[in-house]
Amino acid sequence: MILTGTSVRNSEESAKMARQYPGVLYATAGIHPHDAKSFDAQSISKLRKLLELKHVVSVGECGLDFDRDFSPRNKQEECYKAQLELAIEVQKPLFLHERSAFSSFMNITKDYLPKLPKAVVHCFTGTLQEAKTYLDNGFYLGFTGAISDAKRFSHLKEVIQYVPLDRMMIETDAPFMLPKNVPNSLLKKYQERRCEPAFLPYVAGTIAQFKGITLAKVAEETTRNSKSFFEI
Repeated sequence: MILTGTSVRNSEESAKMARQYPGVLYATAGIHPHDAKSFDAQSISKLRKLLELKHVVSVGECGLDFDRDFSPRNKQEECYKAQLELAIEVQKPLFLHERSAFSSFMNITKDYLPKLPKAVVHCFTGTLQEAKTYLDNGFYLGFTGAISDAKRFSHLKEVIQYVPLDRMMIETDAPFMLPKNVPNSLLKKYQERRCEPAFLPYVAGTIAQFKGITLAKVAEETTRNSKSFFEI
């Protein structure tokens, strides 16, 4: 399991926790756009120090979020650019977040593309055209329980059918994005509305259904992709 760092402090805590469970837990180190307002002159050196650790496998979660705007947009962009430069420097893969910011996100990212390491746009809920652009630029796409939400995200069926399995990862985005197809009996056992790794098979099951392939095939391929991508 990979623990996501969303601020310097949170990344330090994730790395500390992962160190206690070698070969089981890994961590990322980054500043989420929601936390970009905390970005300062020391942030990058602190993240760099974490990324020297073998069990810290990725730069991020970083990117732009113009949906919630919890941090000023100019601060989000400054923070994102600094982390792109860091990823190029340390050559560890990028764990990216983009919400309601596709144009700005691509305008910034394209300047770094020739030198960028591998990158995954996580919790993808965008359009088919956006998915095509990401794939054309060599990115992987991460999918969550959102794909089973036919009311809010029915368009993702077409996206899933288009995206090749070898560029796809599945994730929980825990504690968010609980799959809609988890049985109620399990929800009572696992704290009602909280998503967690136990529910990952339900994300895989939705992909299998949309693509007309077996659950085992989805599980095998996405596991291989994740291990190769994060080098674990």
